[in-house]
Amino acid sequence: MRAGPWRRAVTHVAAGCLAVTWGVTGCGSTDGEYNPPGANARVGPVLMRYAHIAEPPDGPWEPGNDAPLYLWLFNQGQRADRLLGAETTVARSVDVVSADGTVRGPVDVPVGELVELEKGHVHLLLRDLRRQIRGGDFVWVTLRFERAGEIALQVHSQIPTYVDDDATDAPGLTSPSPDE
Repeated sequence: MRAGPWRRAVTHVAAGCLAVTWGVTGCGSTDGEYNPPGANARVGPVLMRYAHIAEPPDGPWEPGNDAPLYLWLFNQGQRADRLLGAETTVARSVDVVSADGTVRGPVDVPVGELVELEKGHVHLLLRDLRRQIRGGDFVWVTLRFERAGEIALQVHSQIPTYVDDDATDAPGLTSPSPDE
């Protein structure tokens, strides 16, 4: 069966749009691009961006470790909300903590303001991990908001950025050497 003139026209328009898009973006070039880590999601009017478990400092997070979870929140709604807490099966608990690690209460998420839960600020802490988590691993974390409700995110552990040039002939990301 032959494609009709209407279908051929739509196909040509789509191909032209892709060609223009590739031309504008440099045909897939990544020069000058930044690909931040993390999961992005929305529950009700609350946007979540860059949700990720912090990079393991010198190897994987081991059972019993506490691992920080960072994310940004932005409320596009008409009323303020609050992040009440979180839970996951990979840790005994998830606490909202201050920059110094002290447990604190819920996090206000005002309308139209970016709330950065990150290193040096209030953030989430996965307490007493039940299993090893390596850089690049994914875990499910459920966030609970007062108004927006709950959302389950598949959050990754940030891939380490250190490079061990002695471990391989090719430059790139590698695991630390056993003697480090």
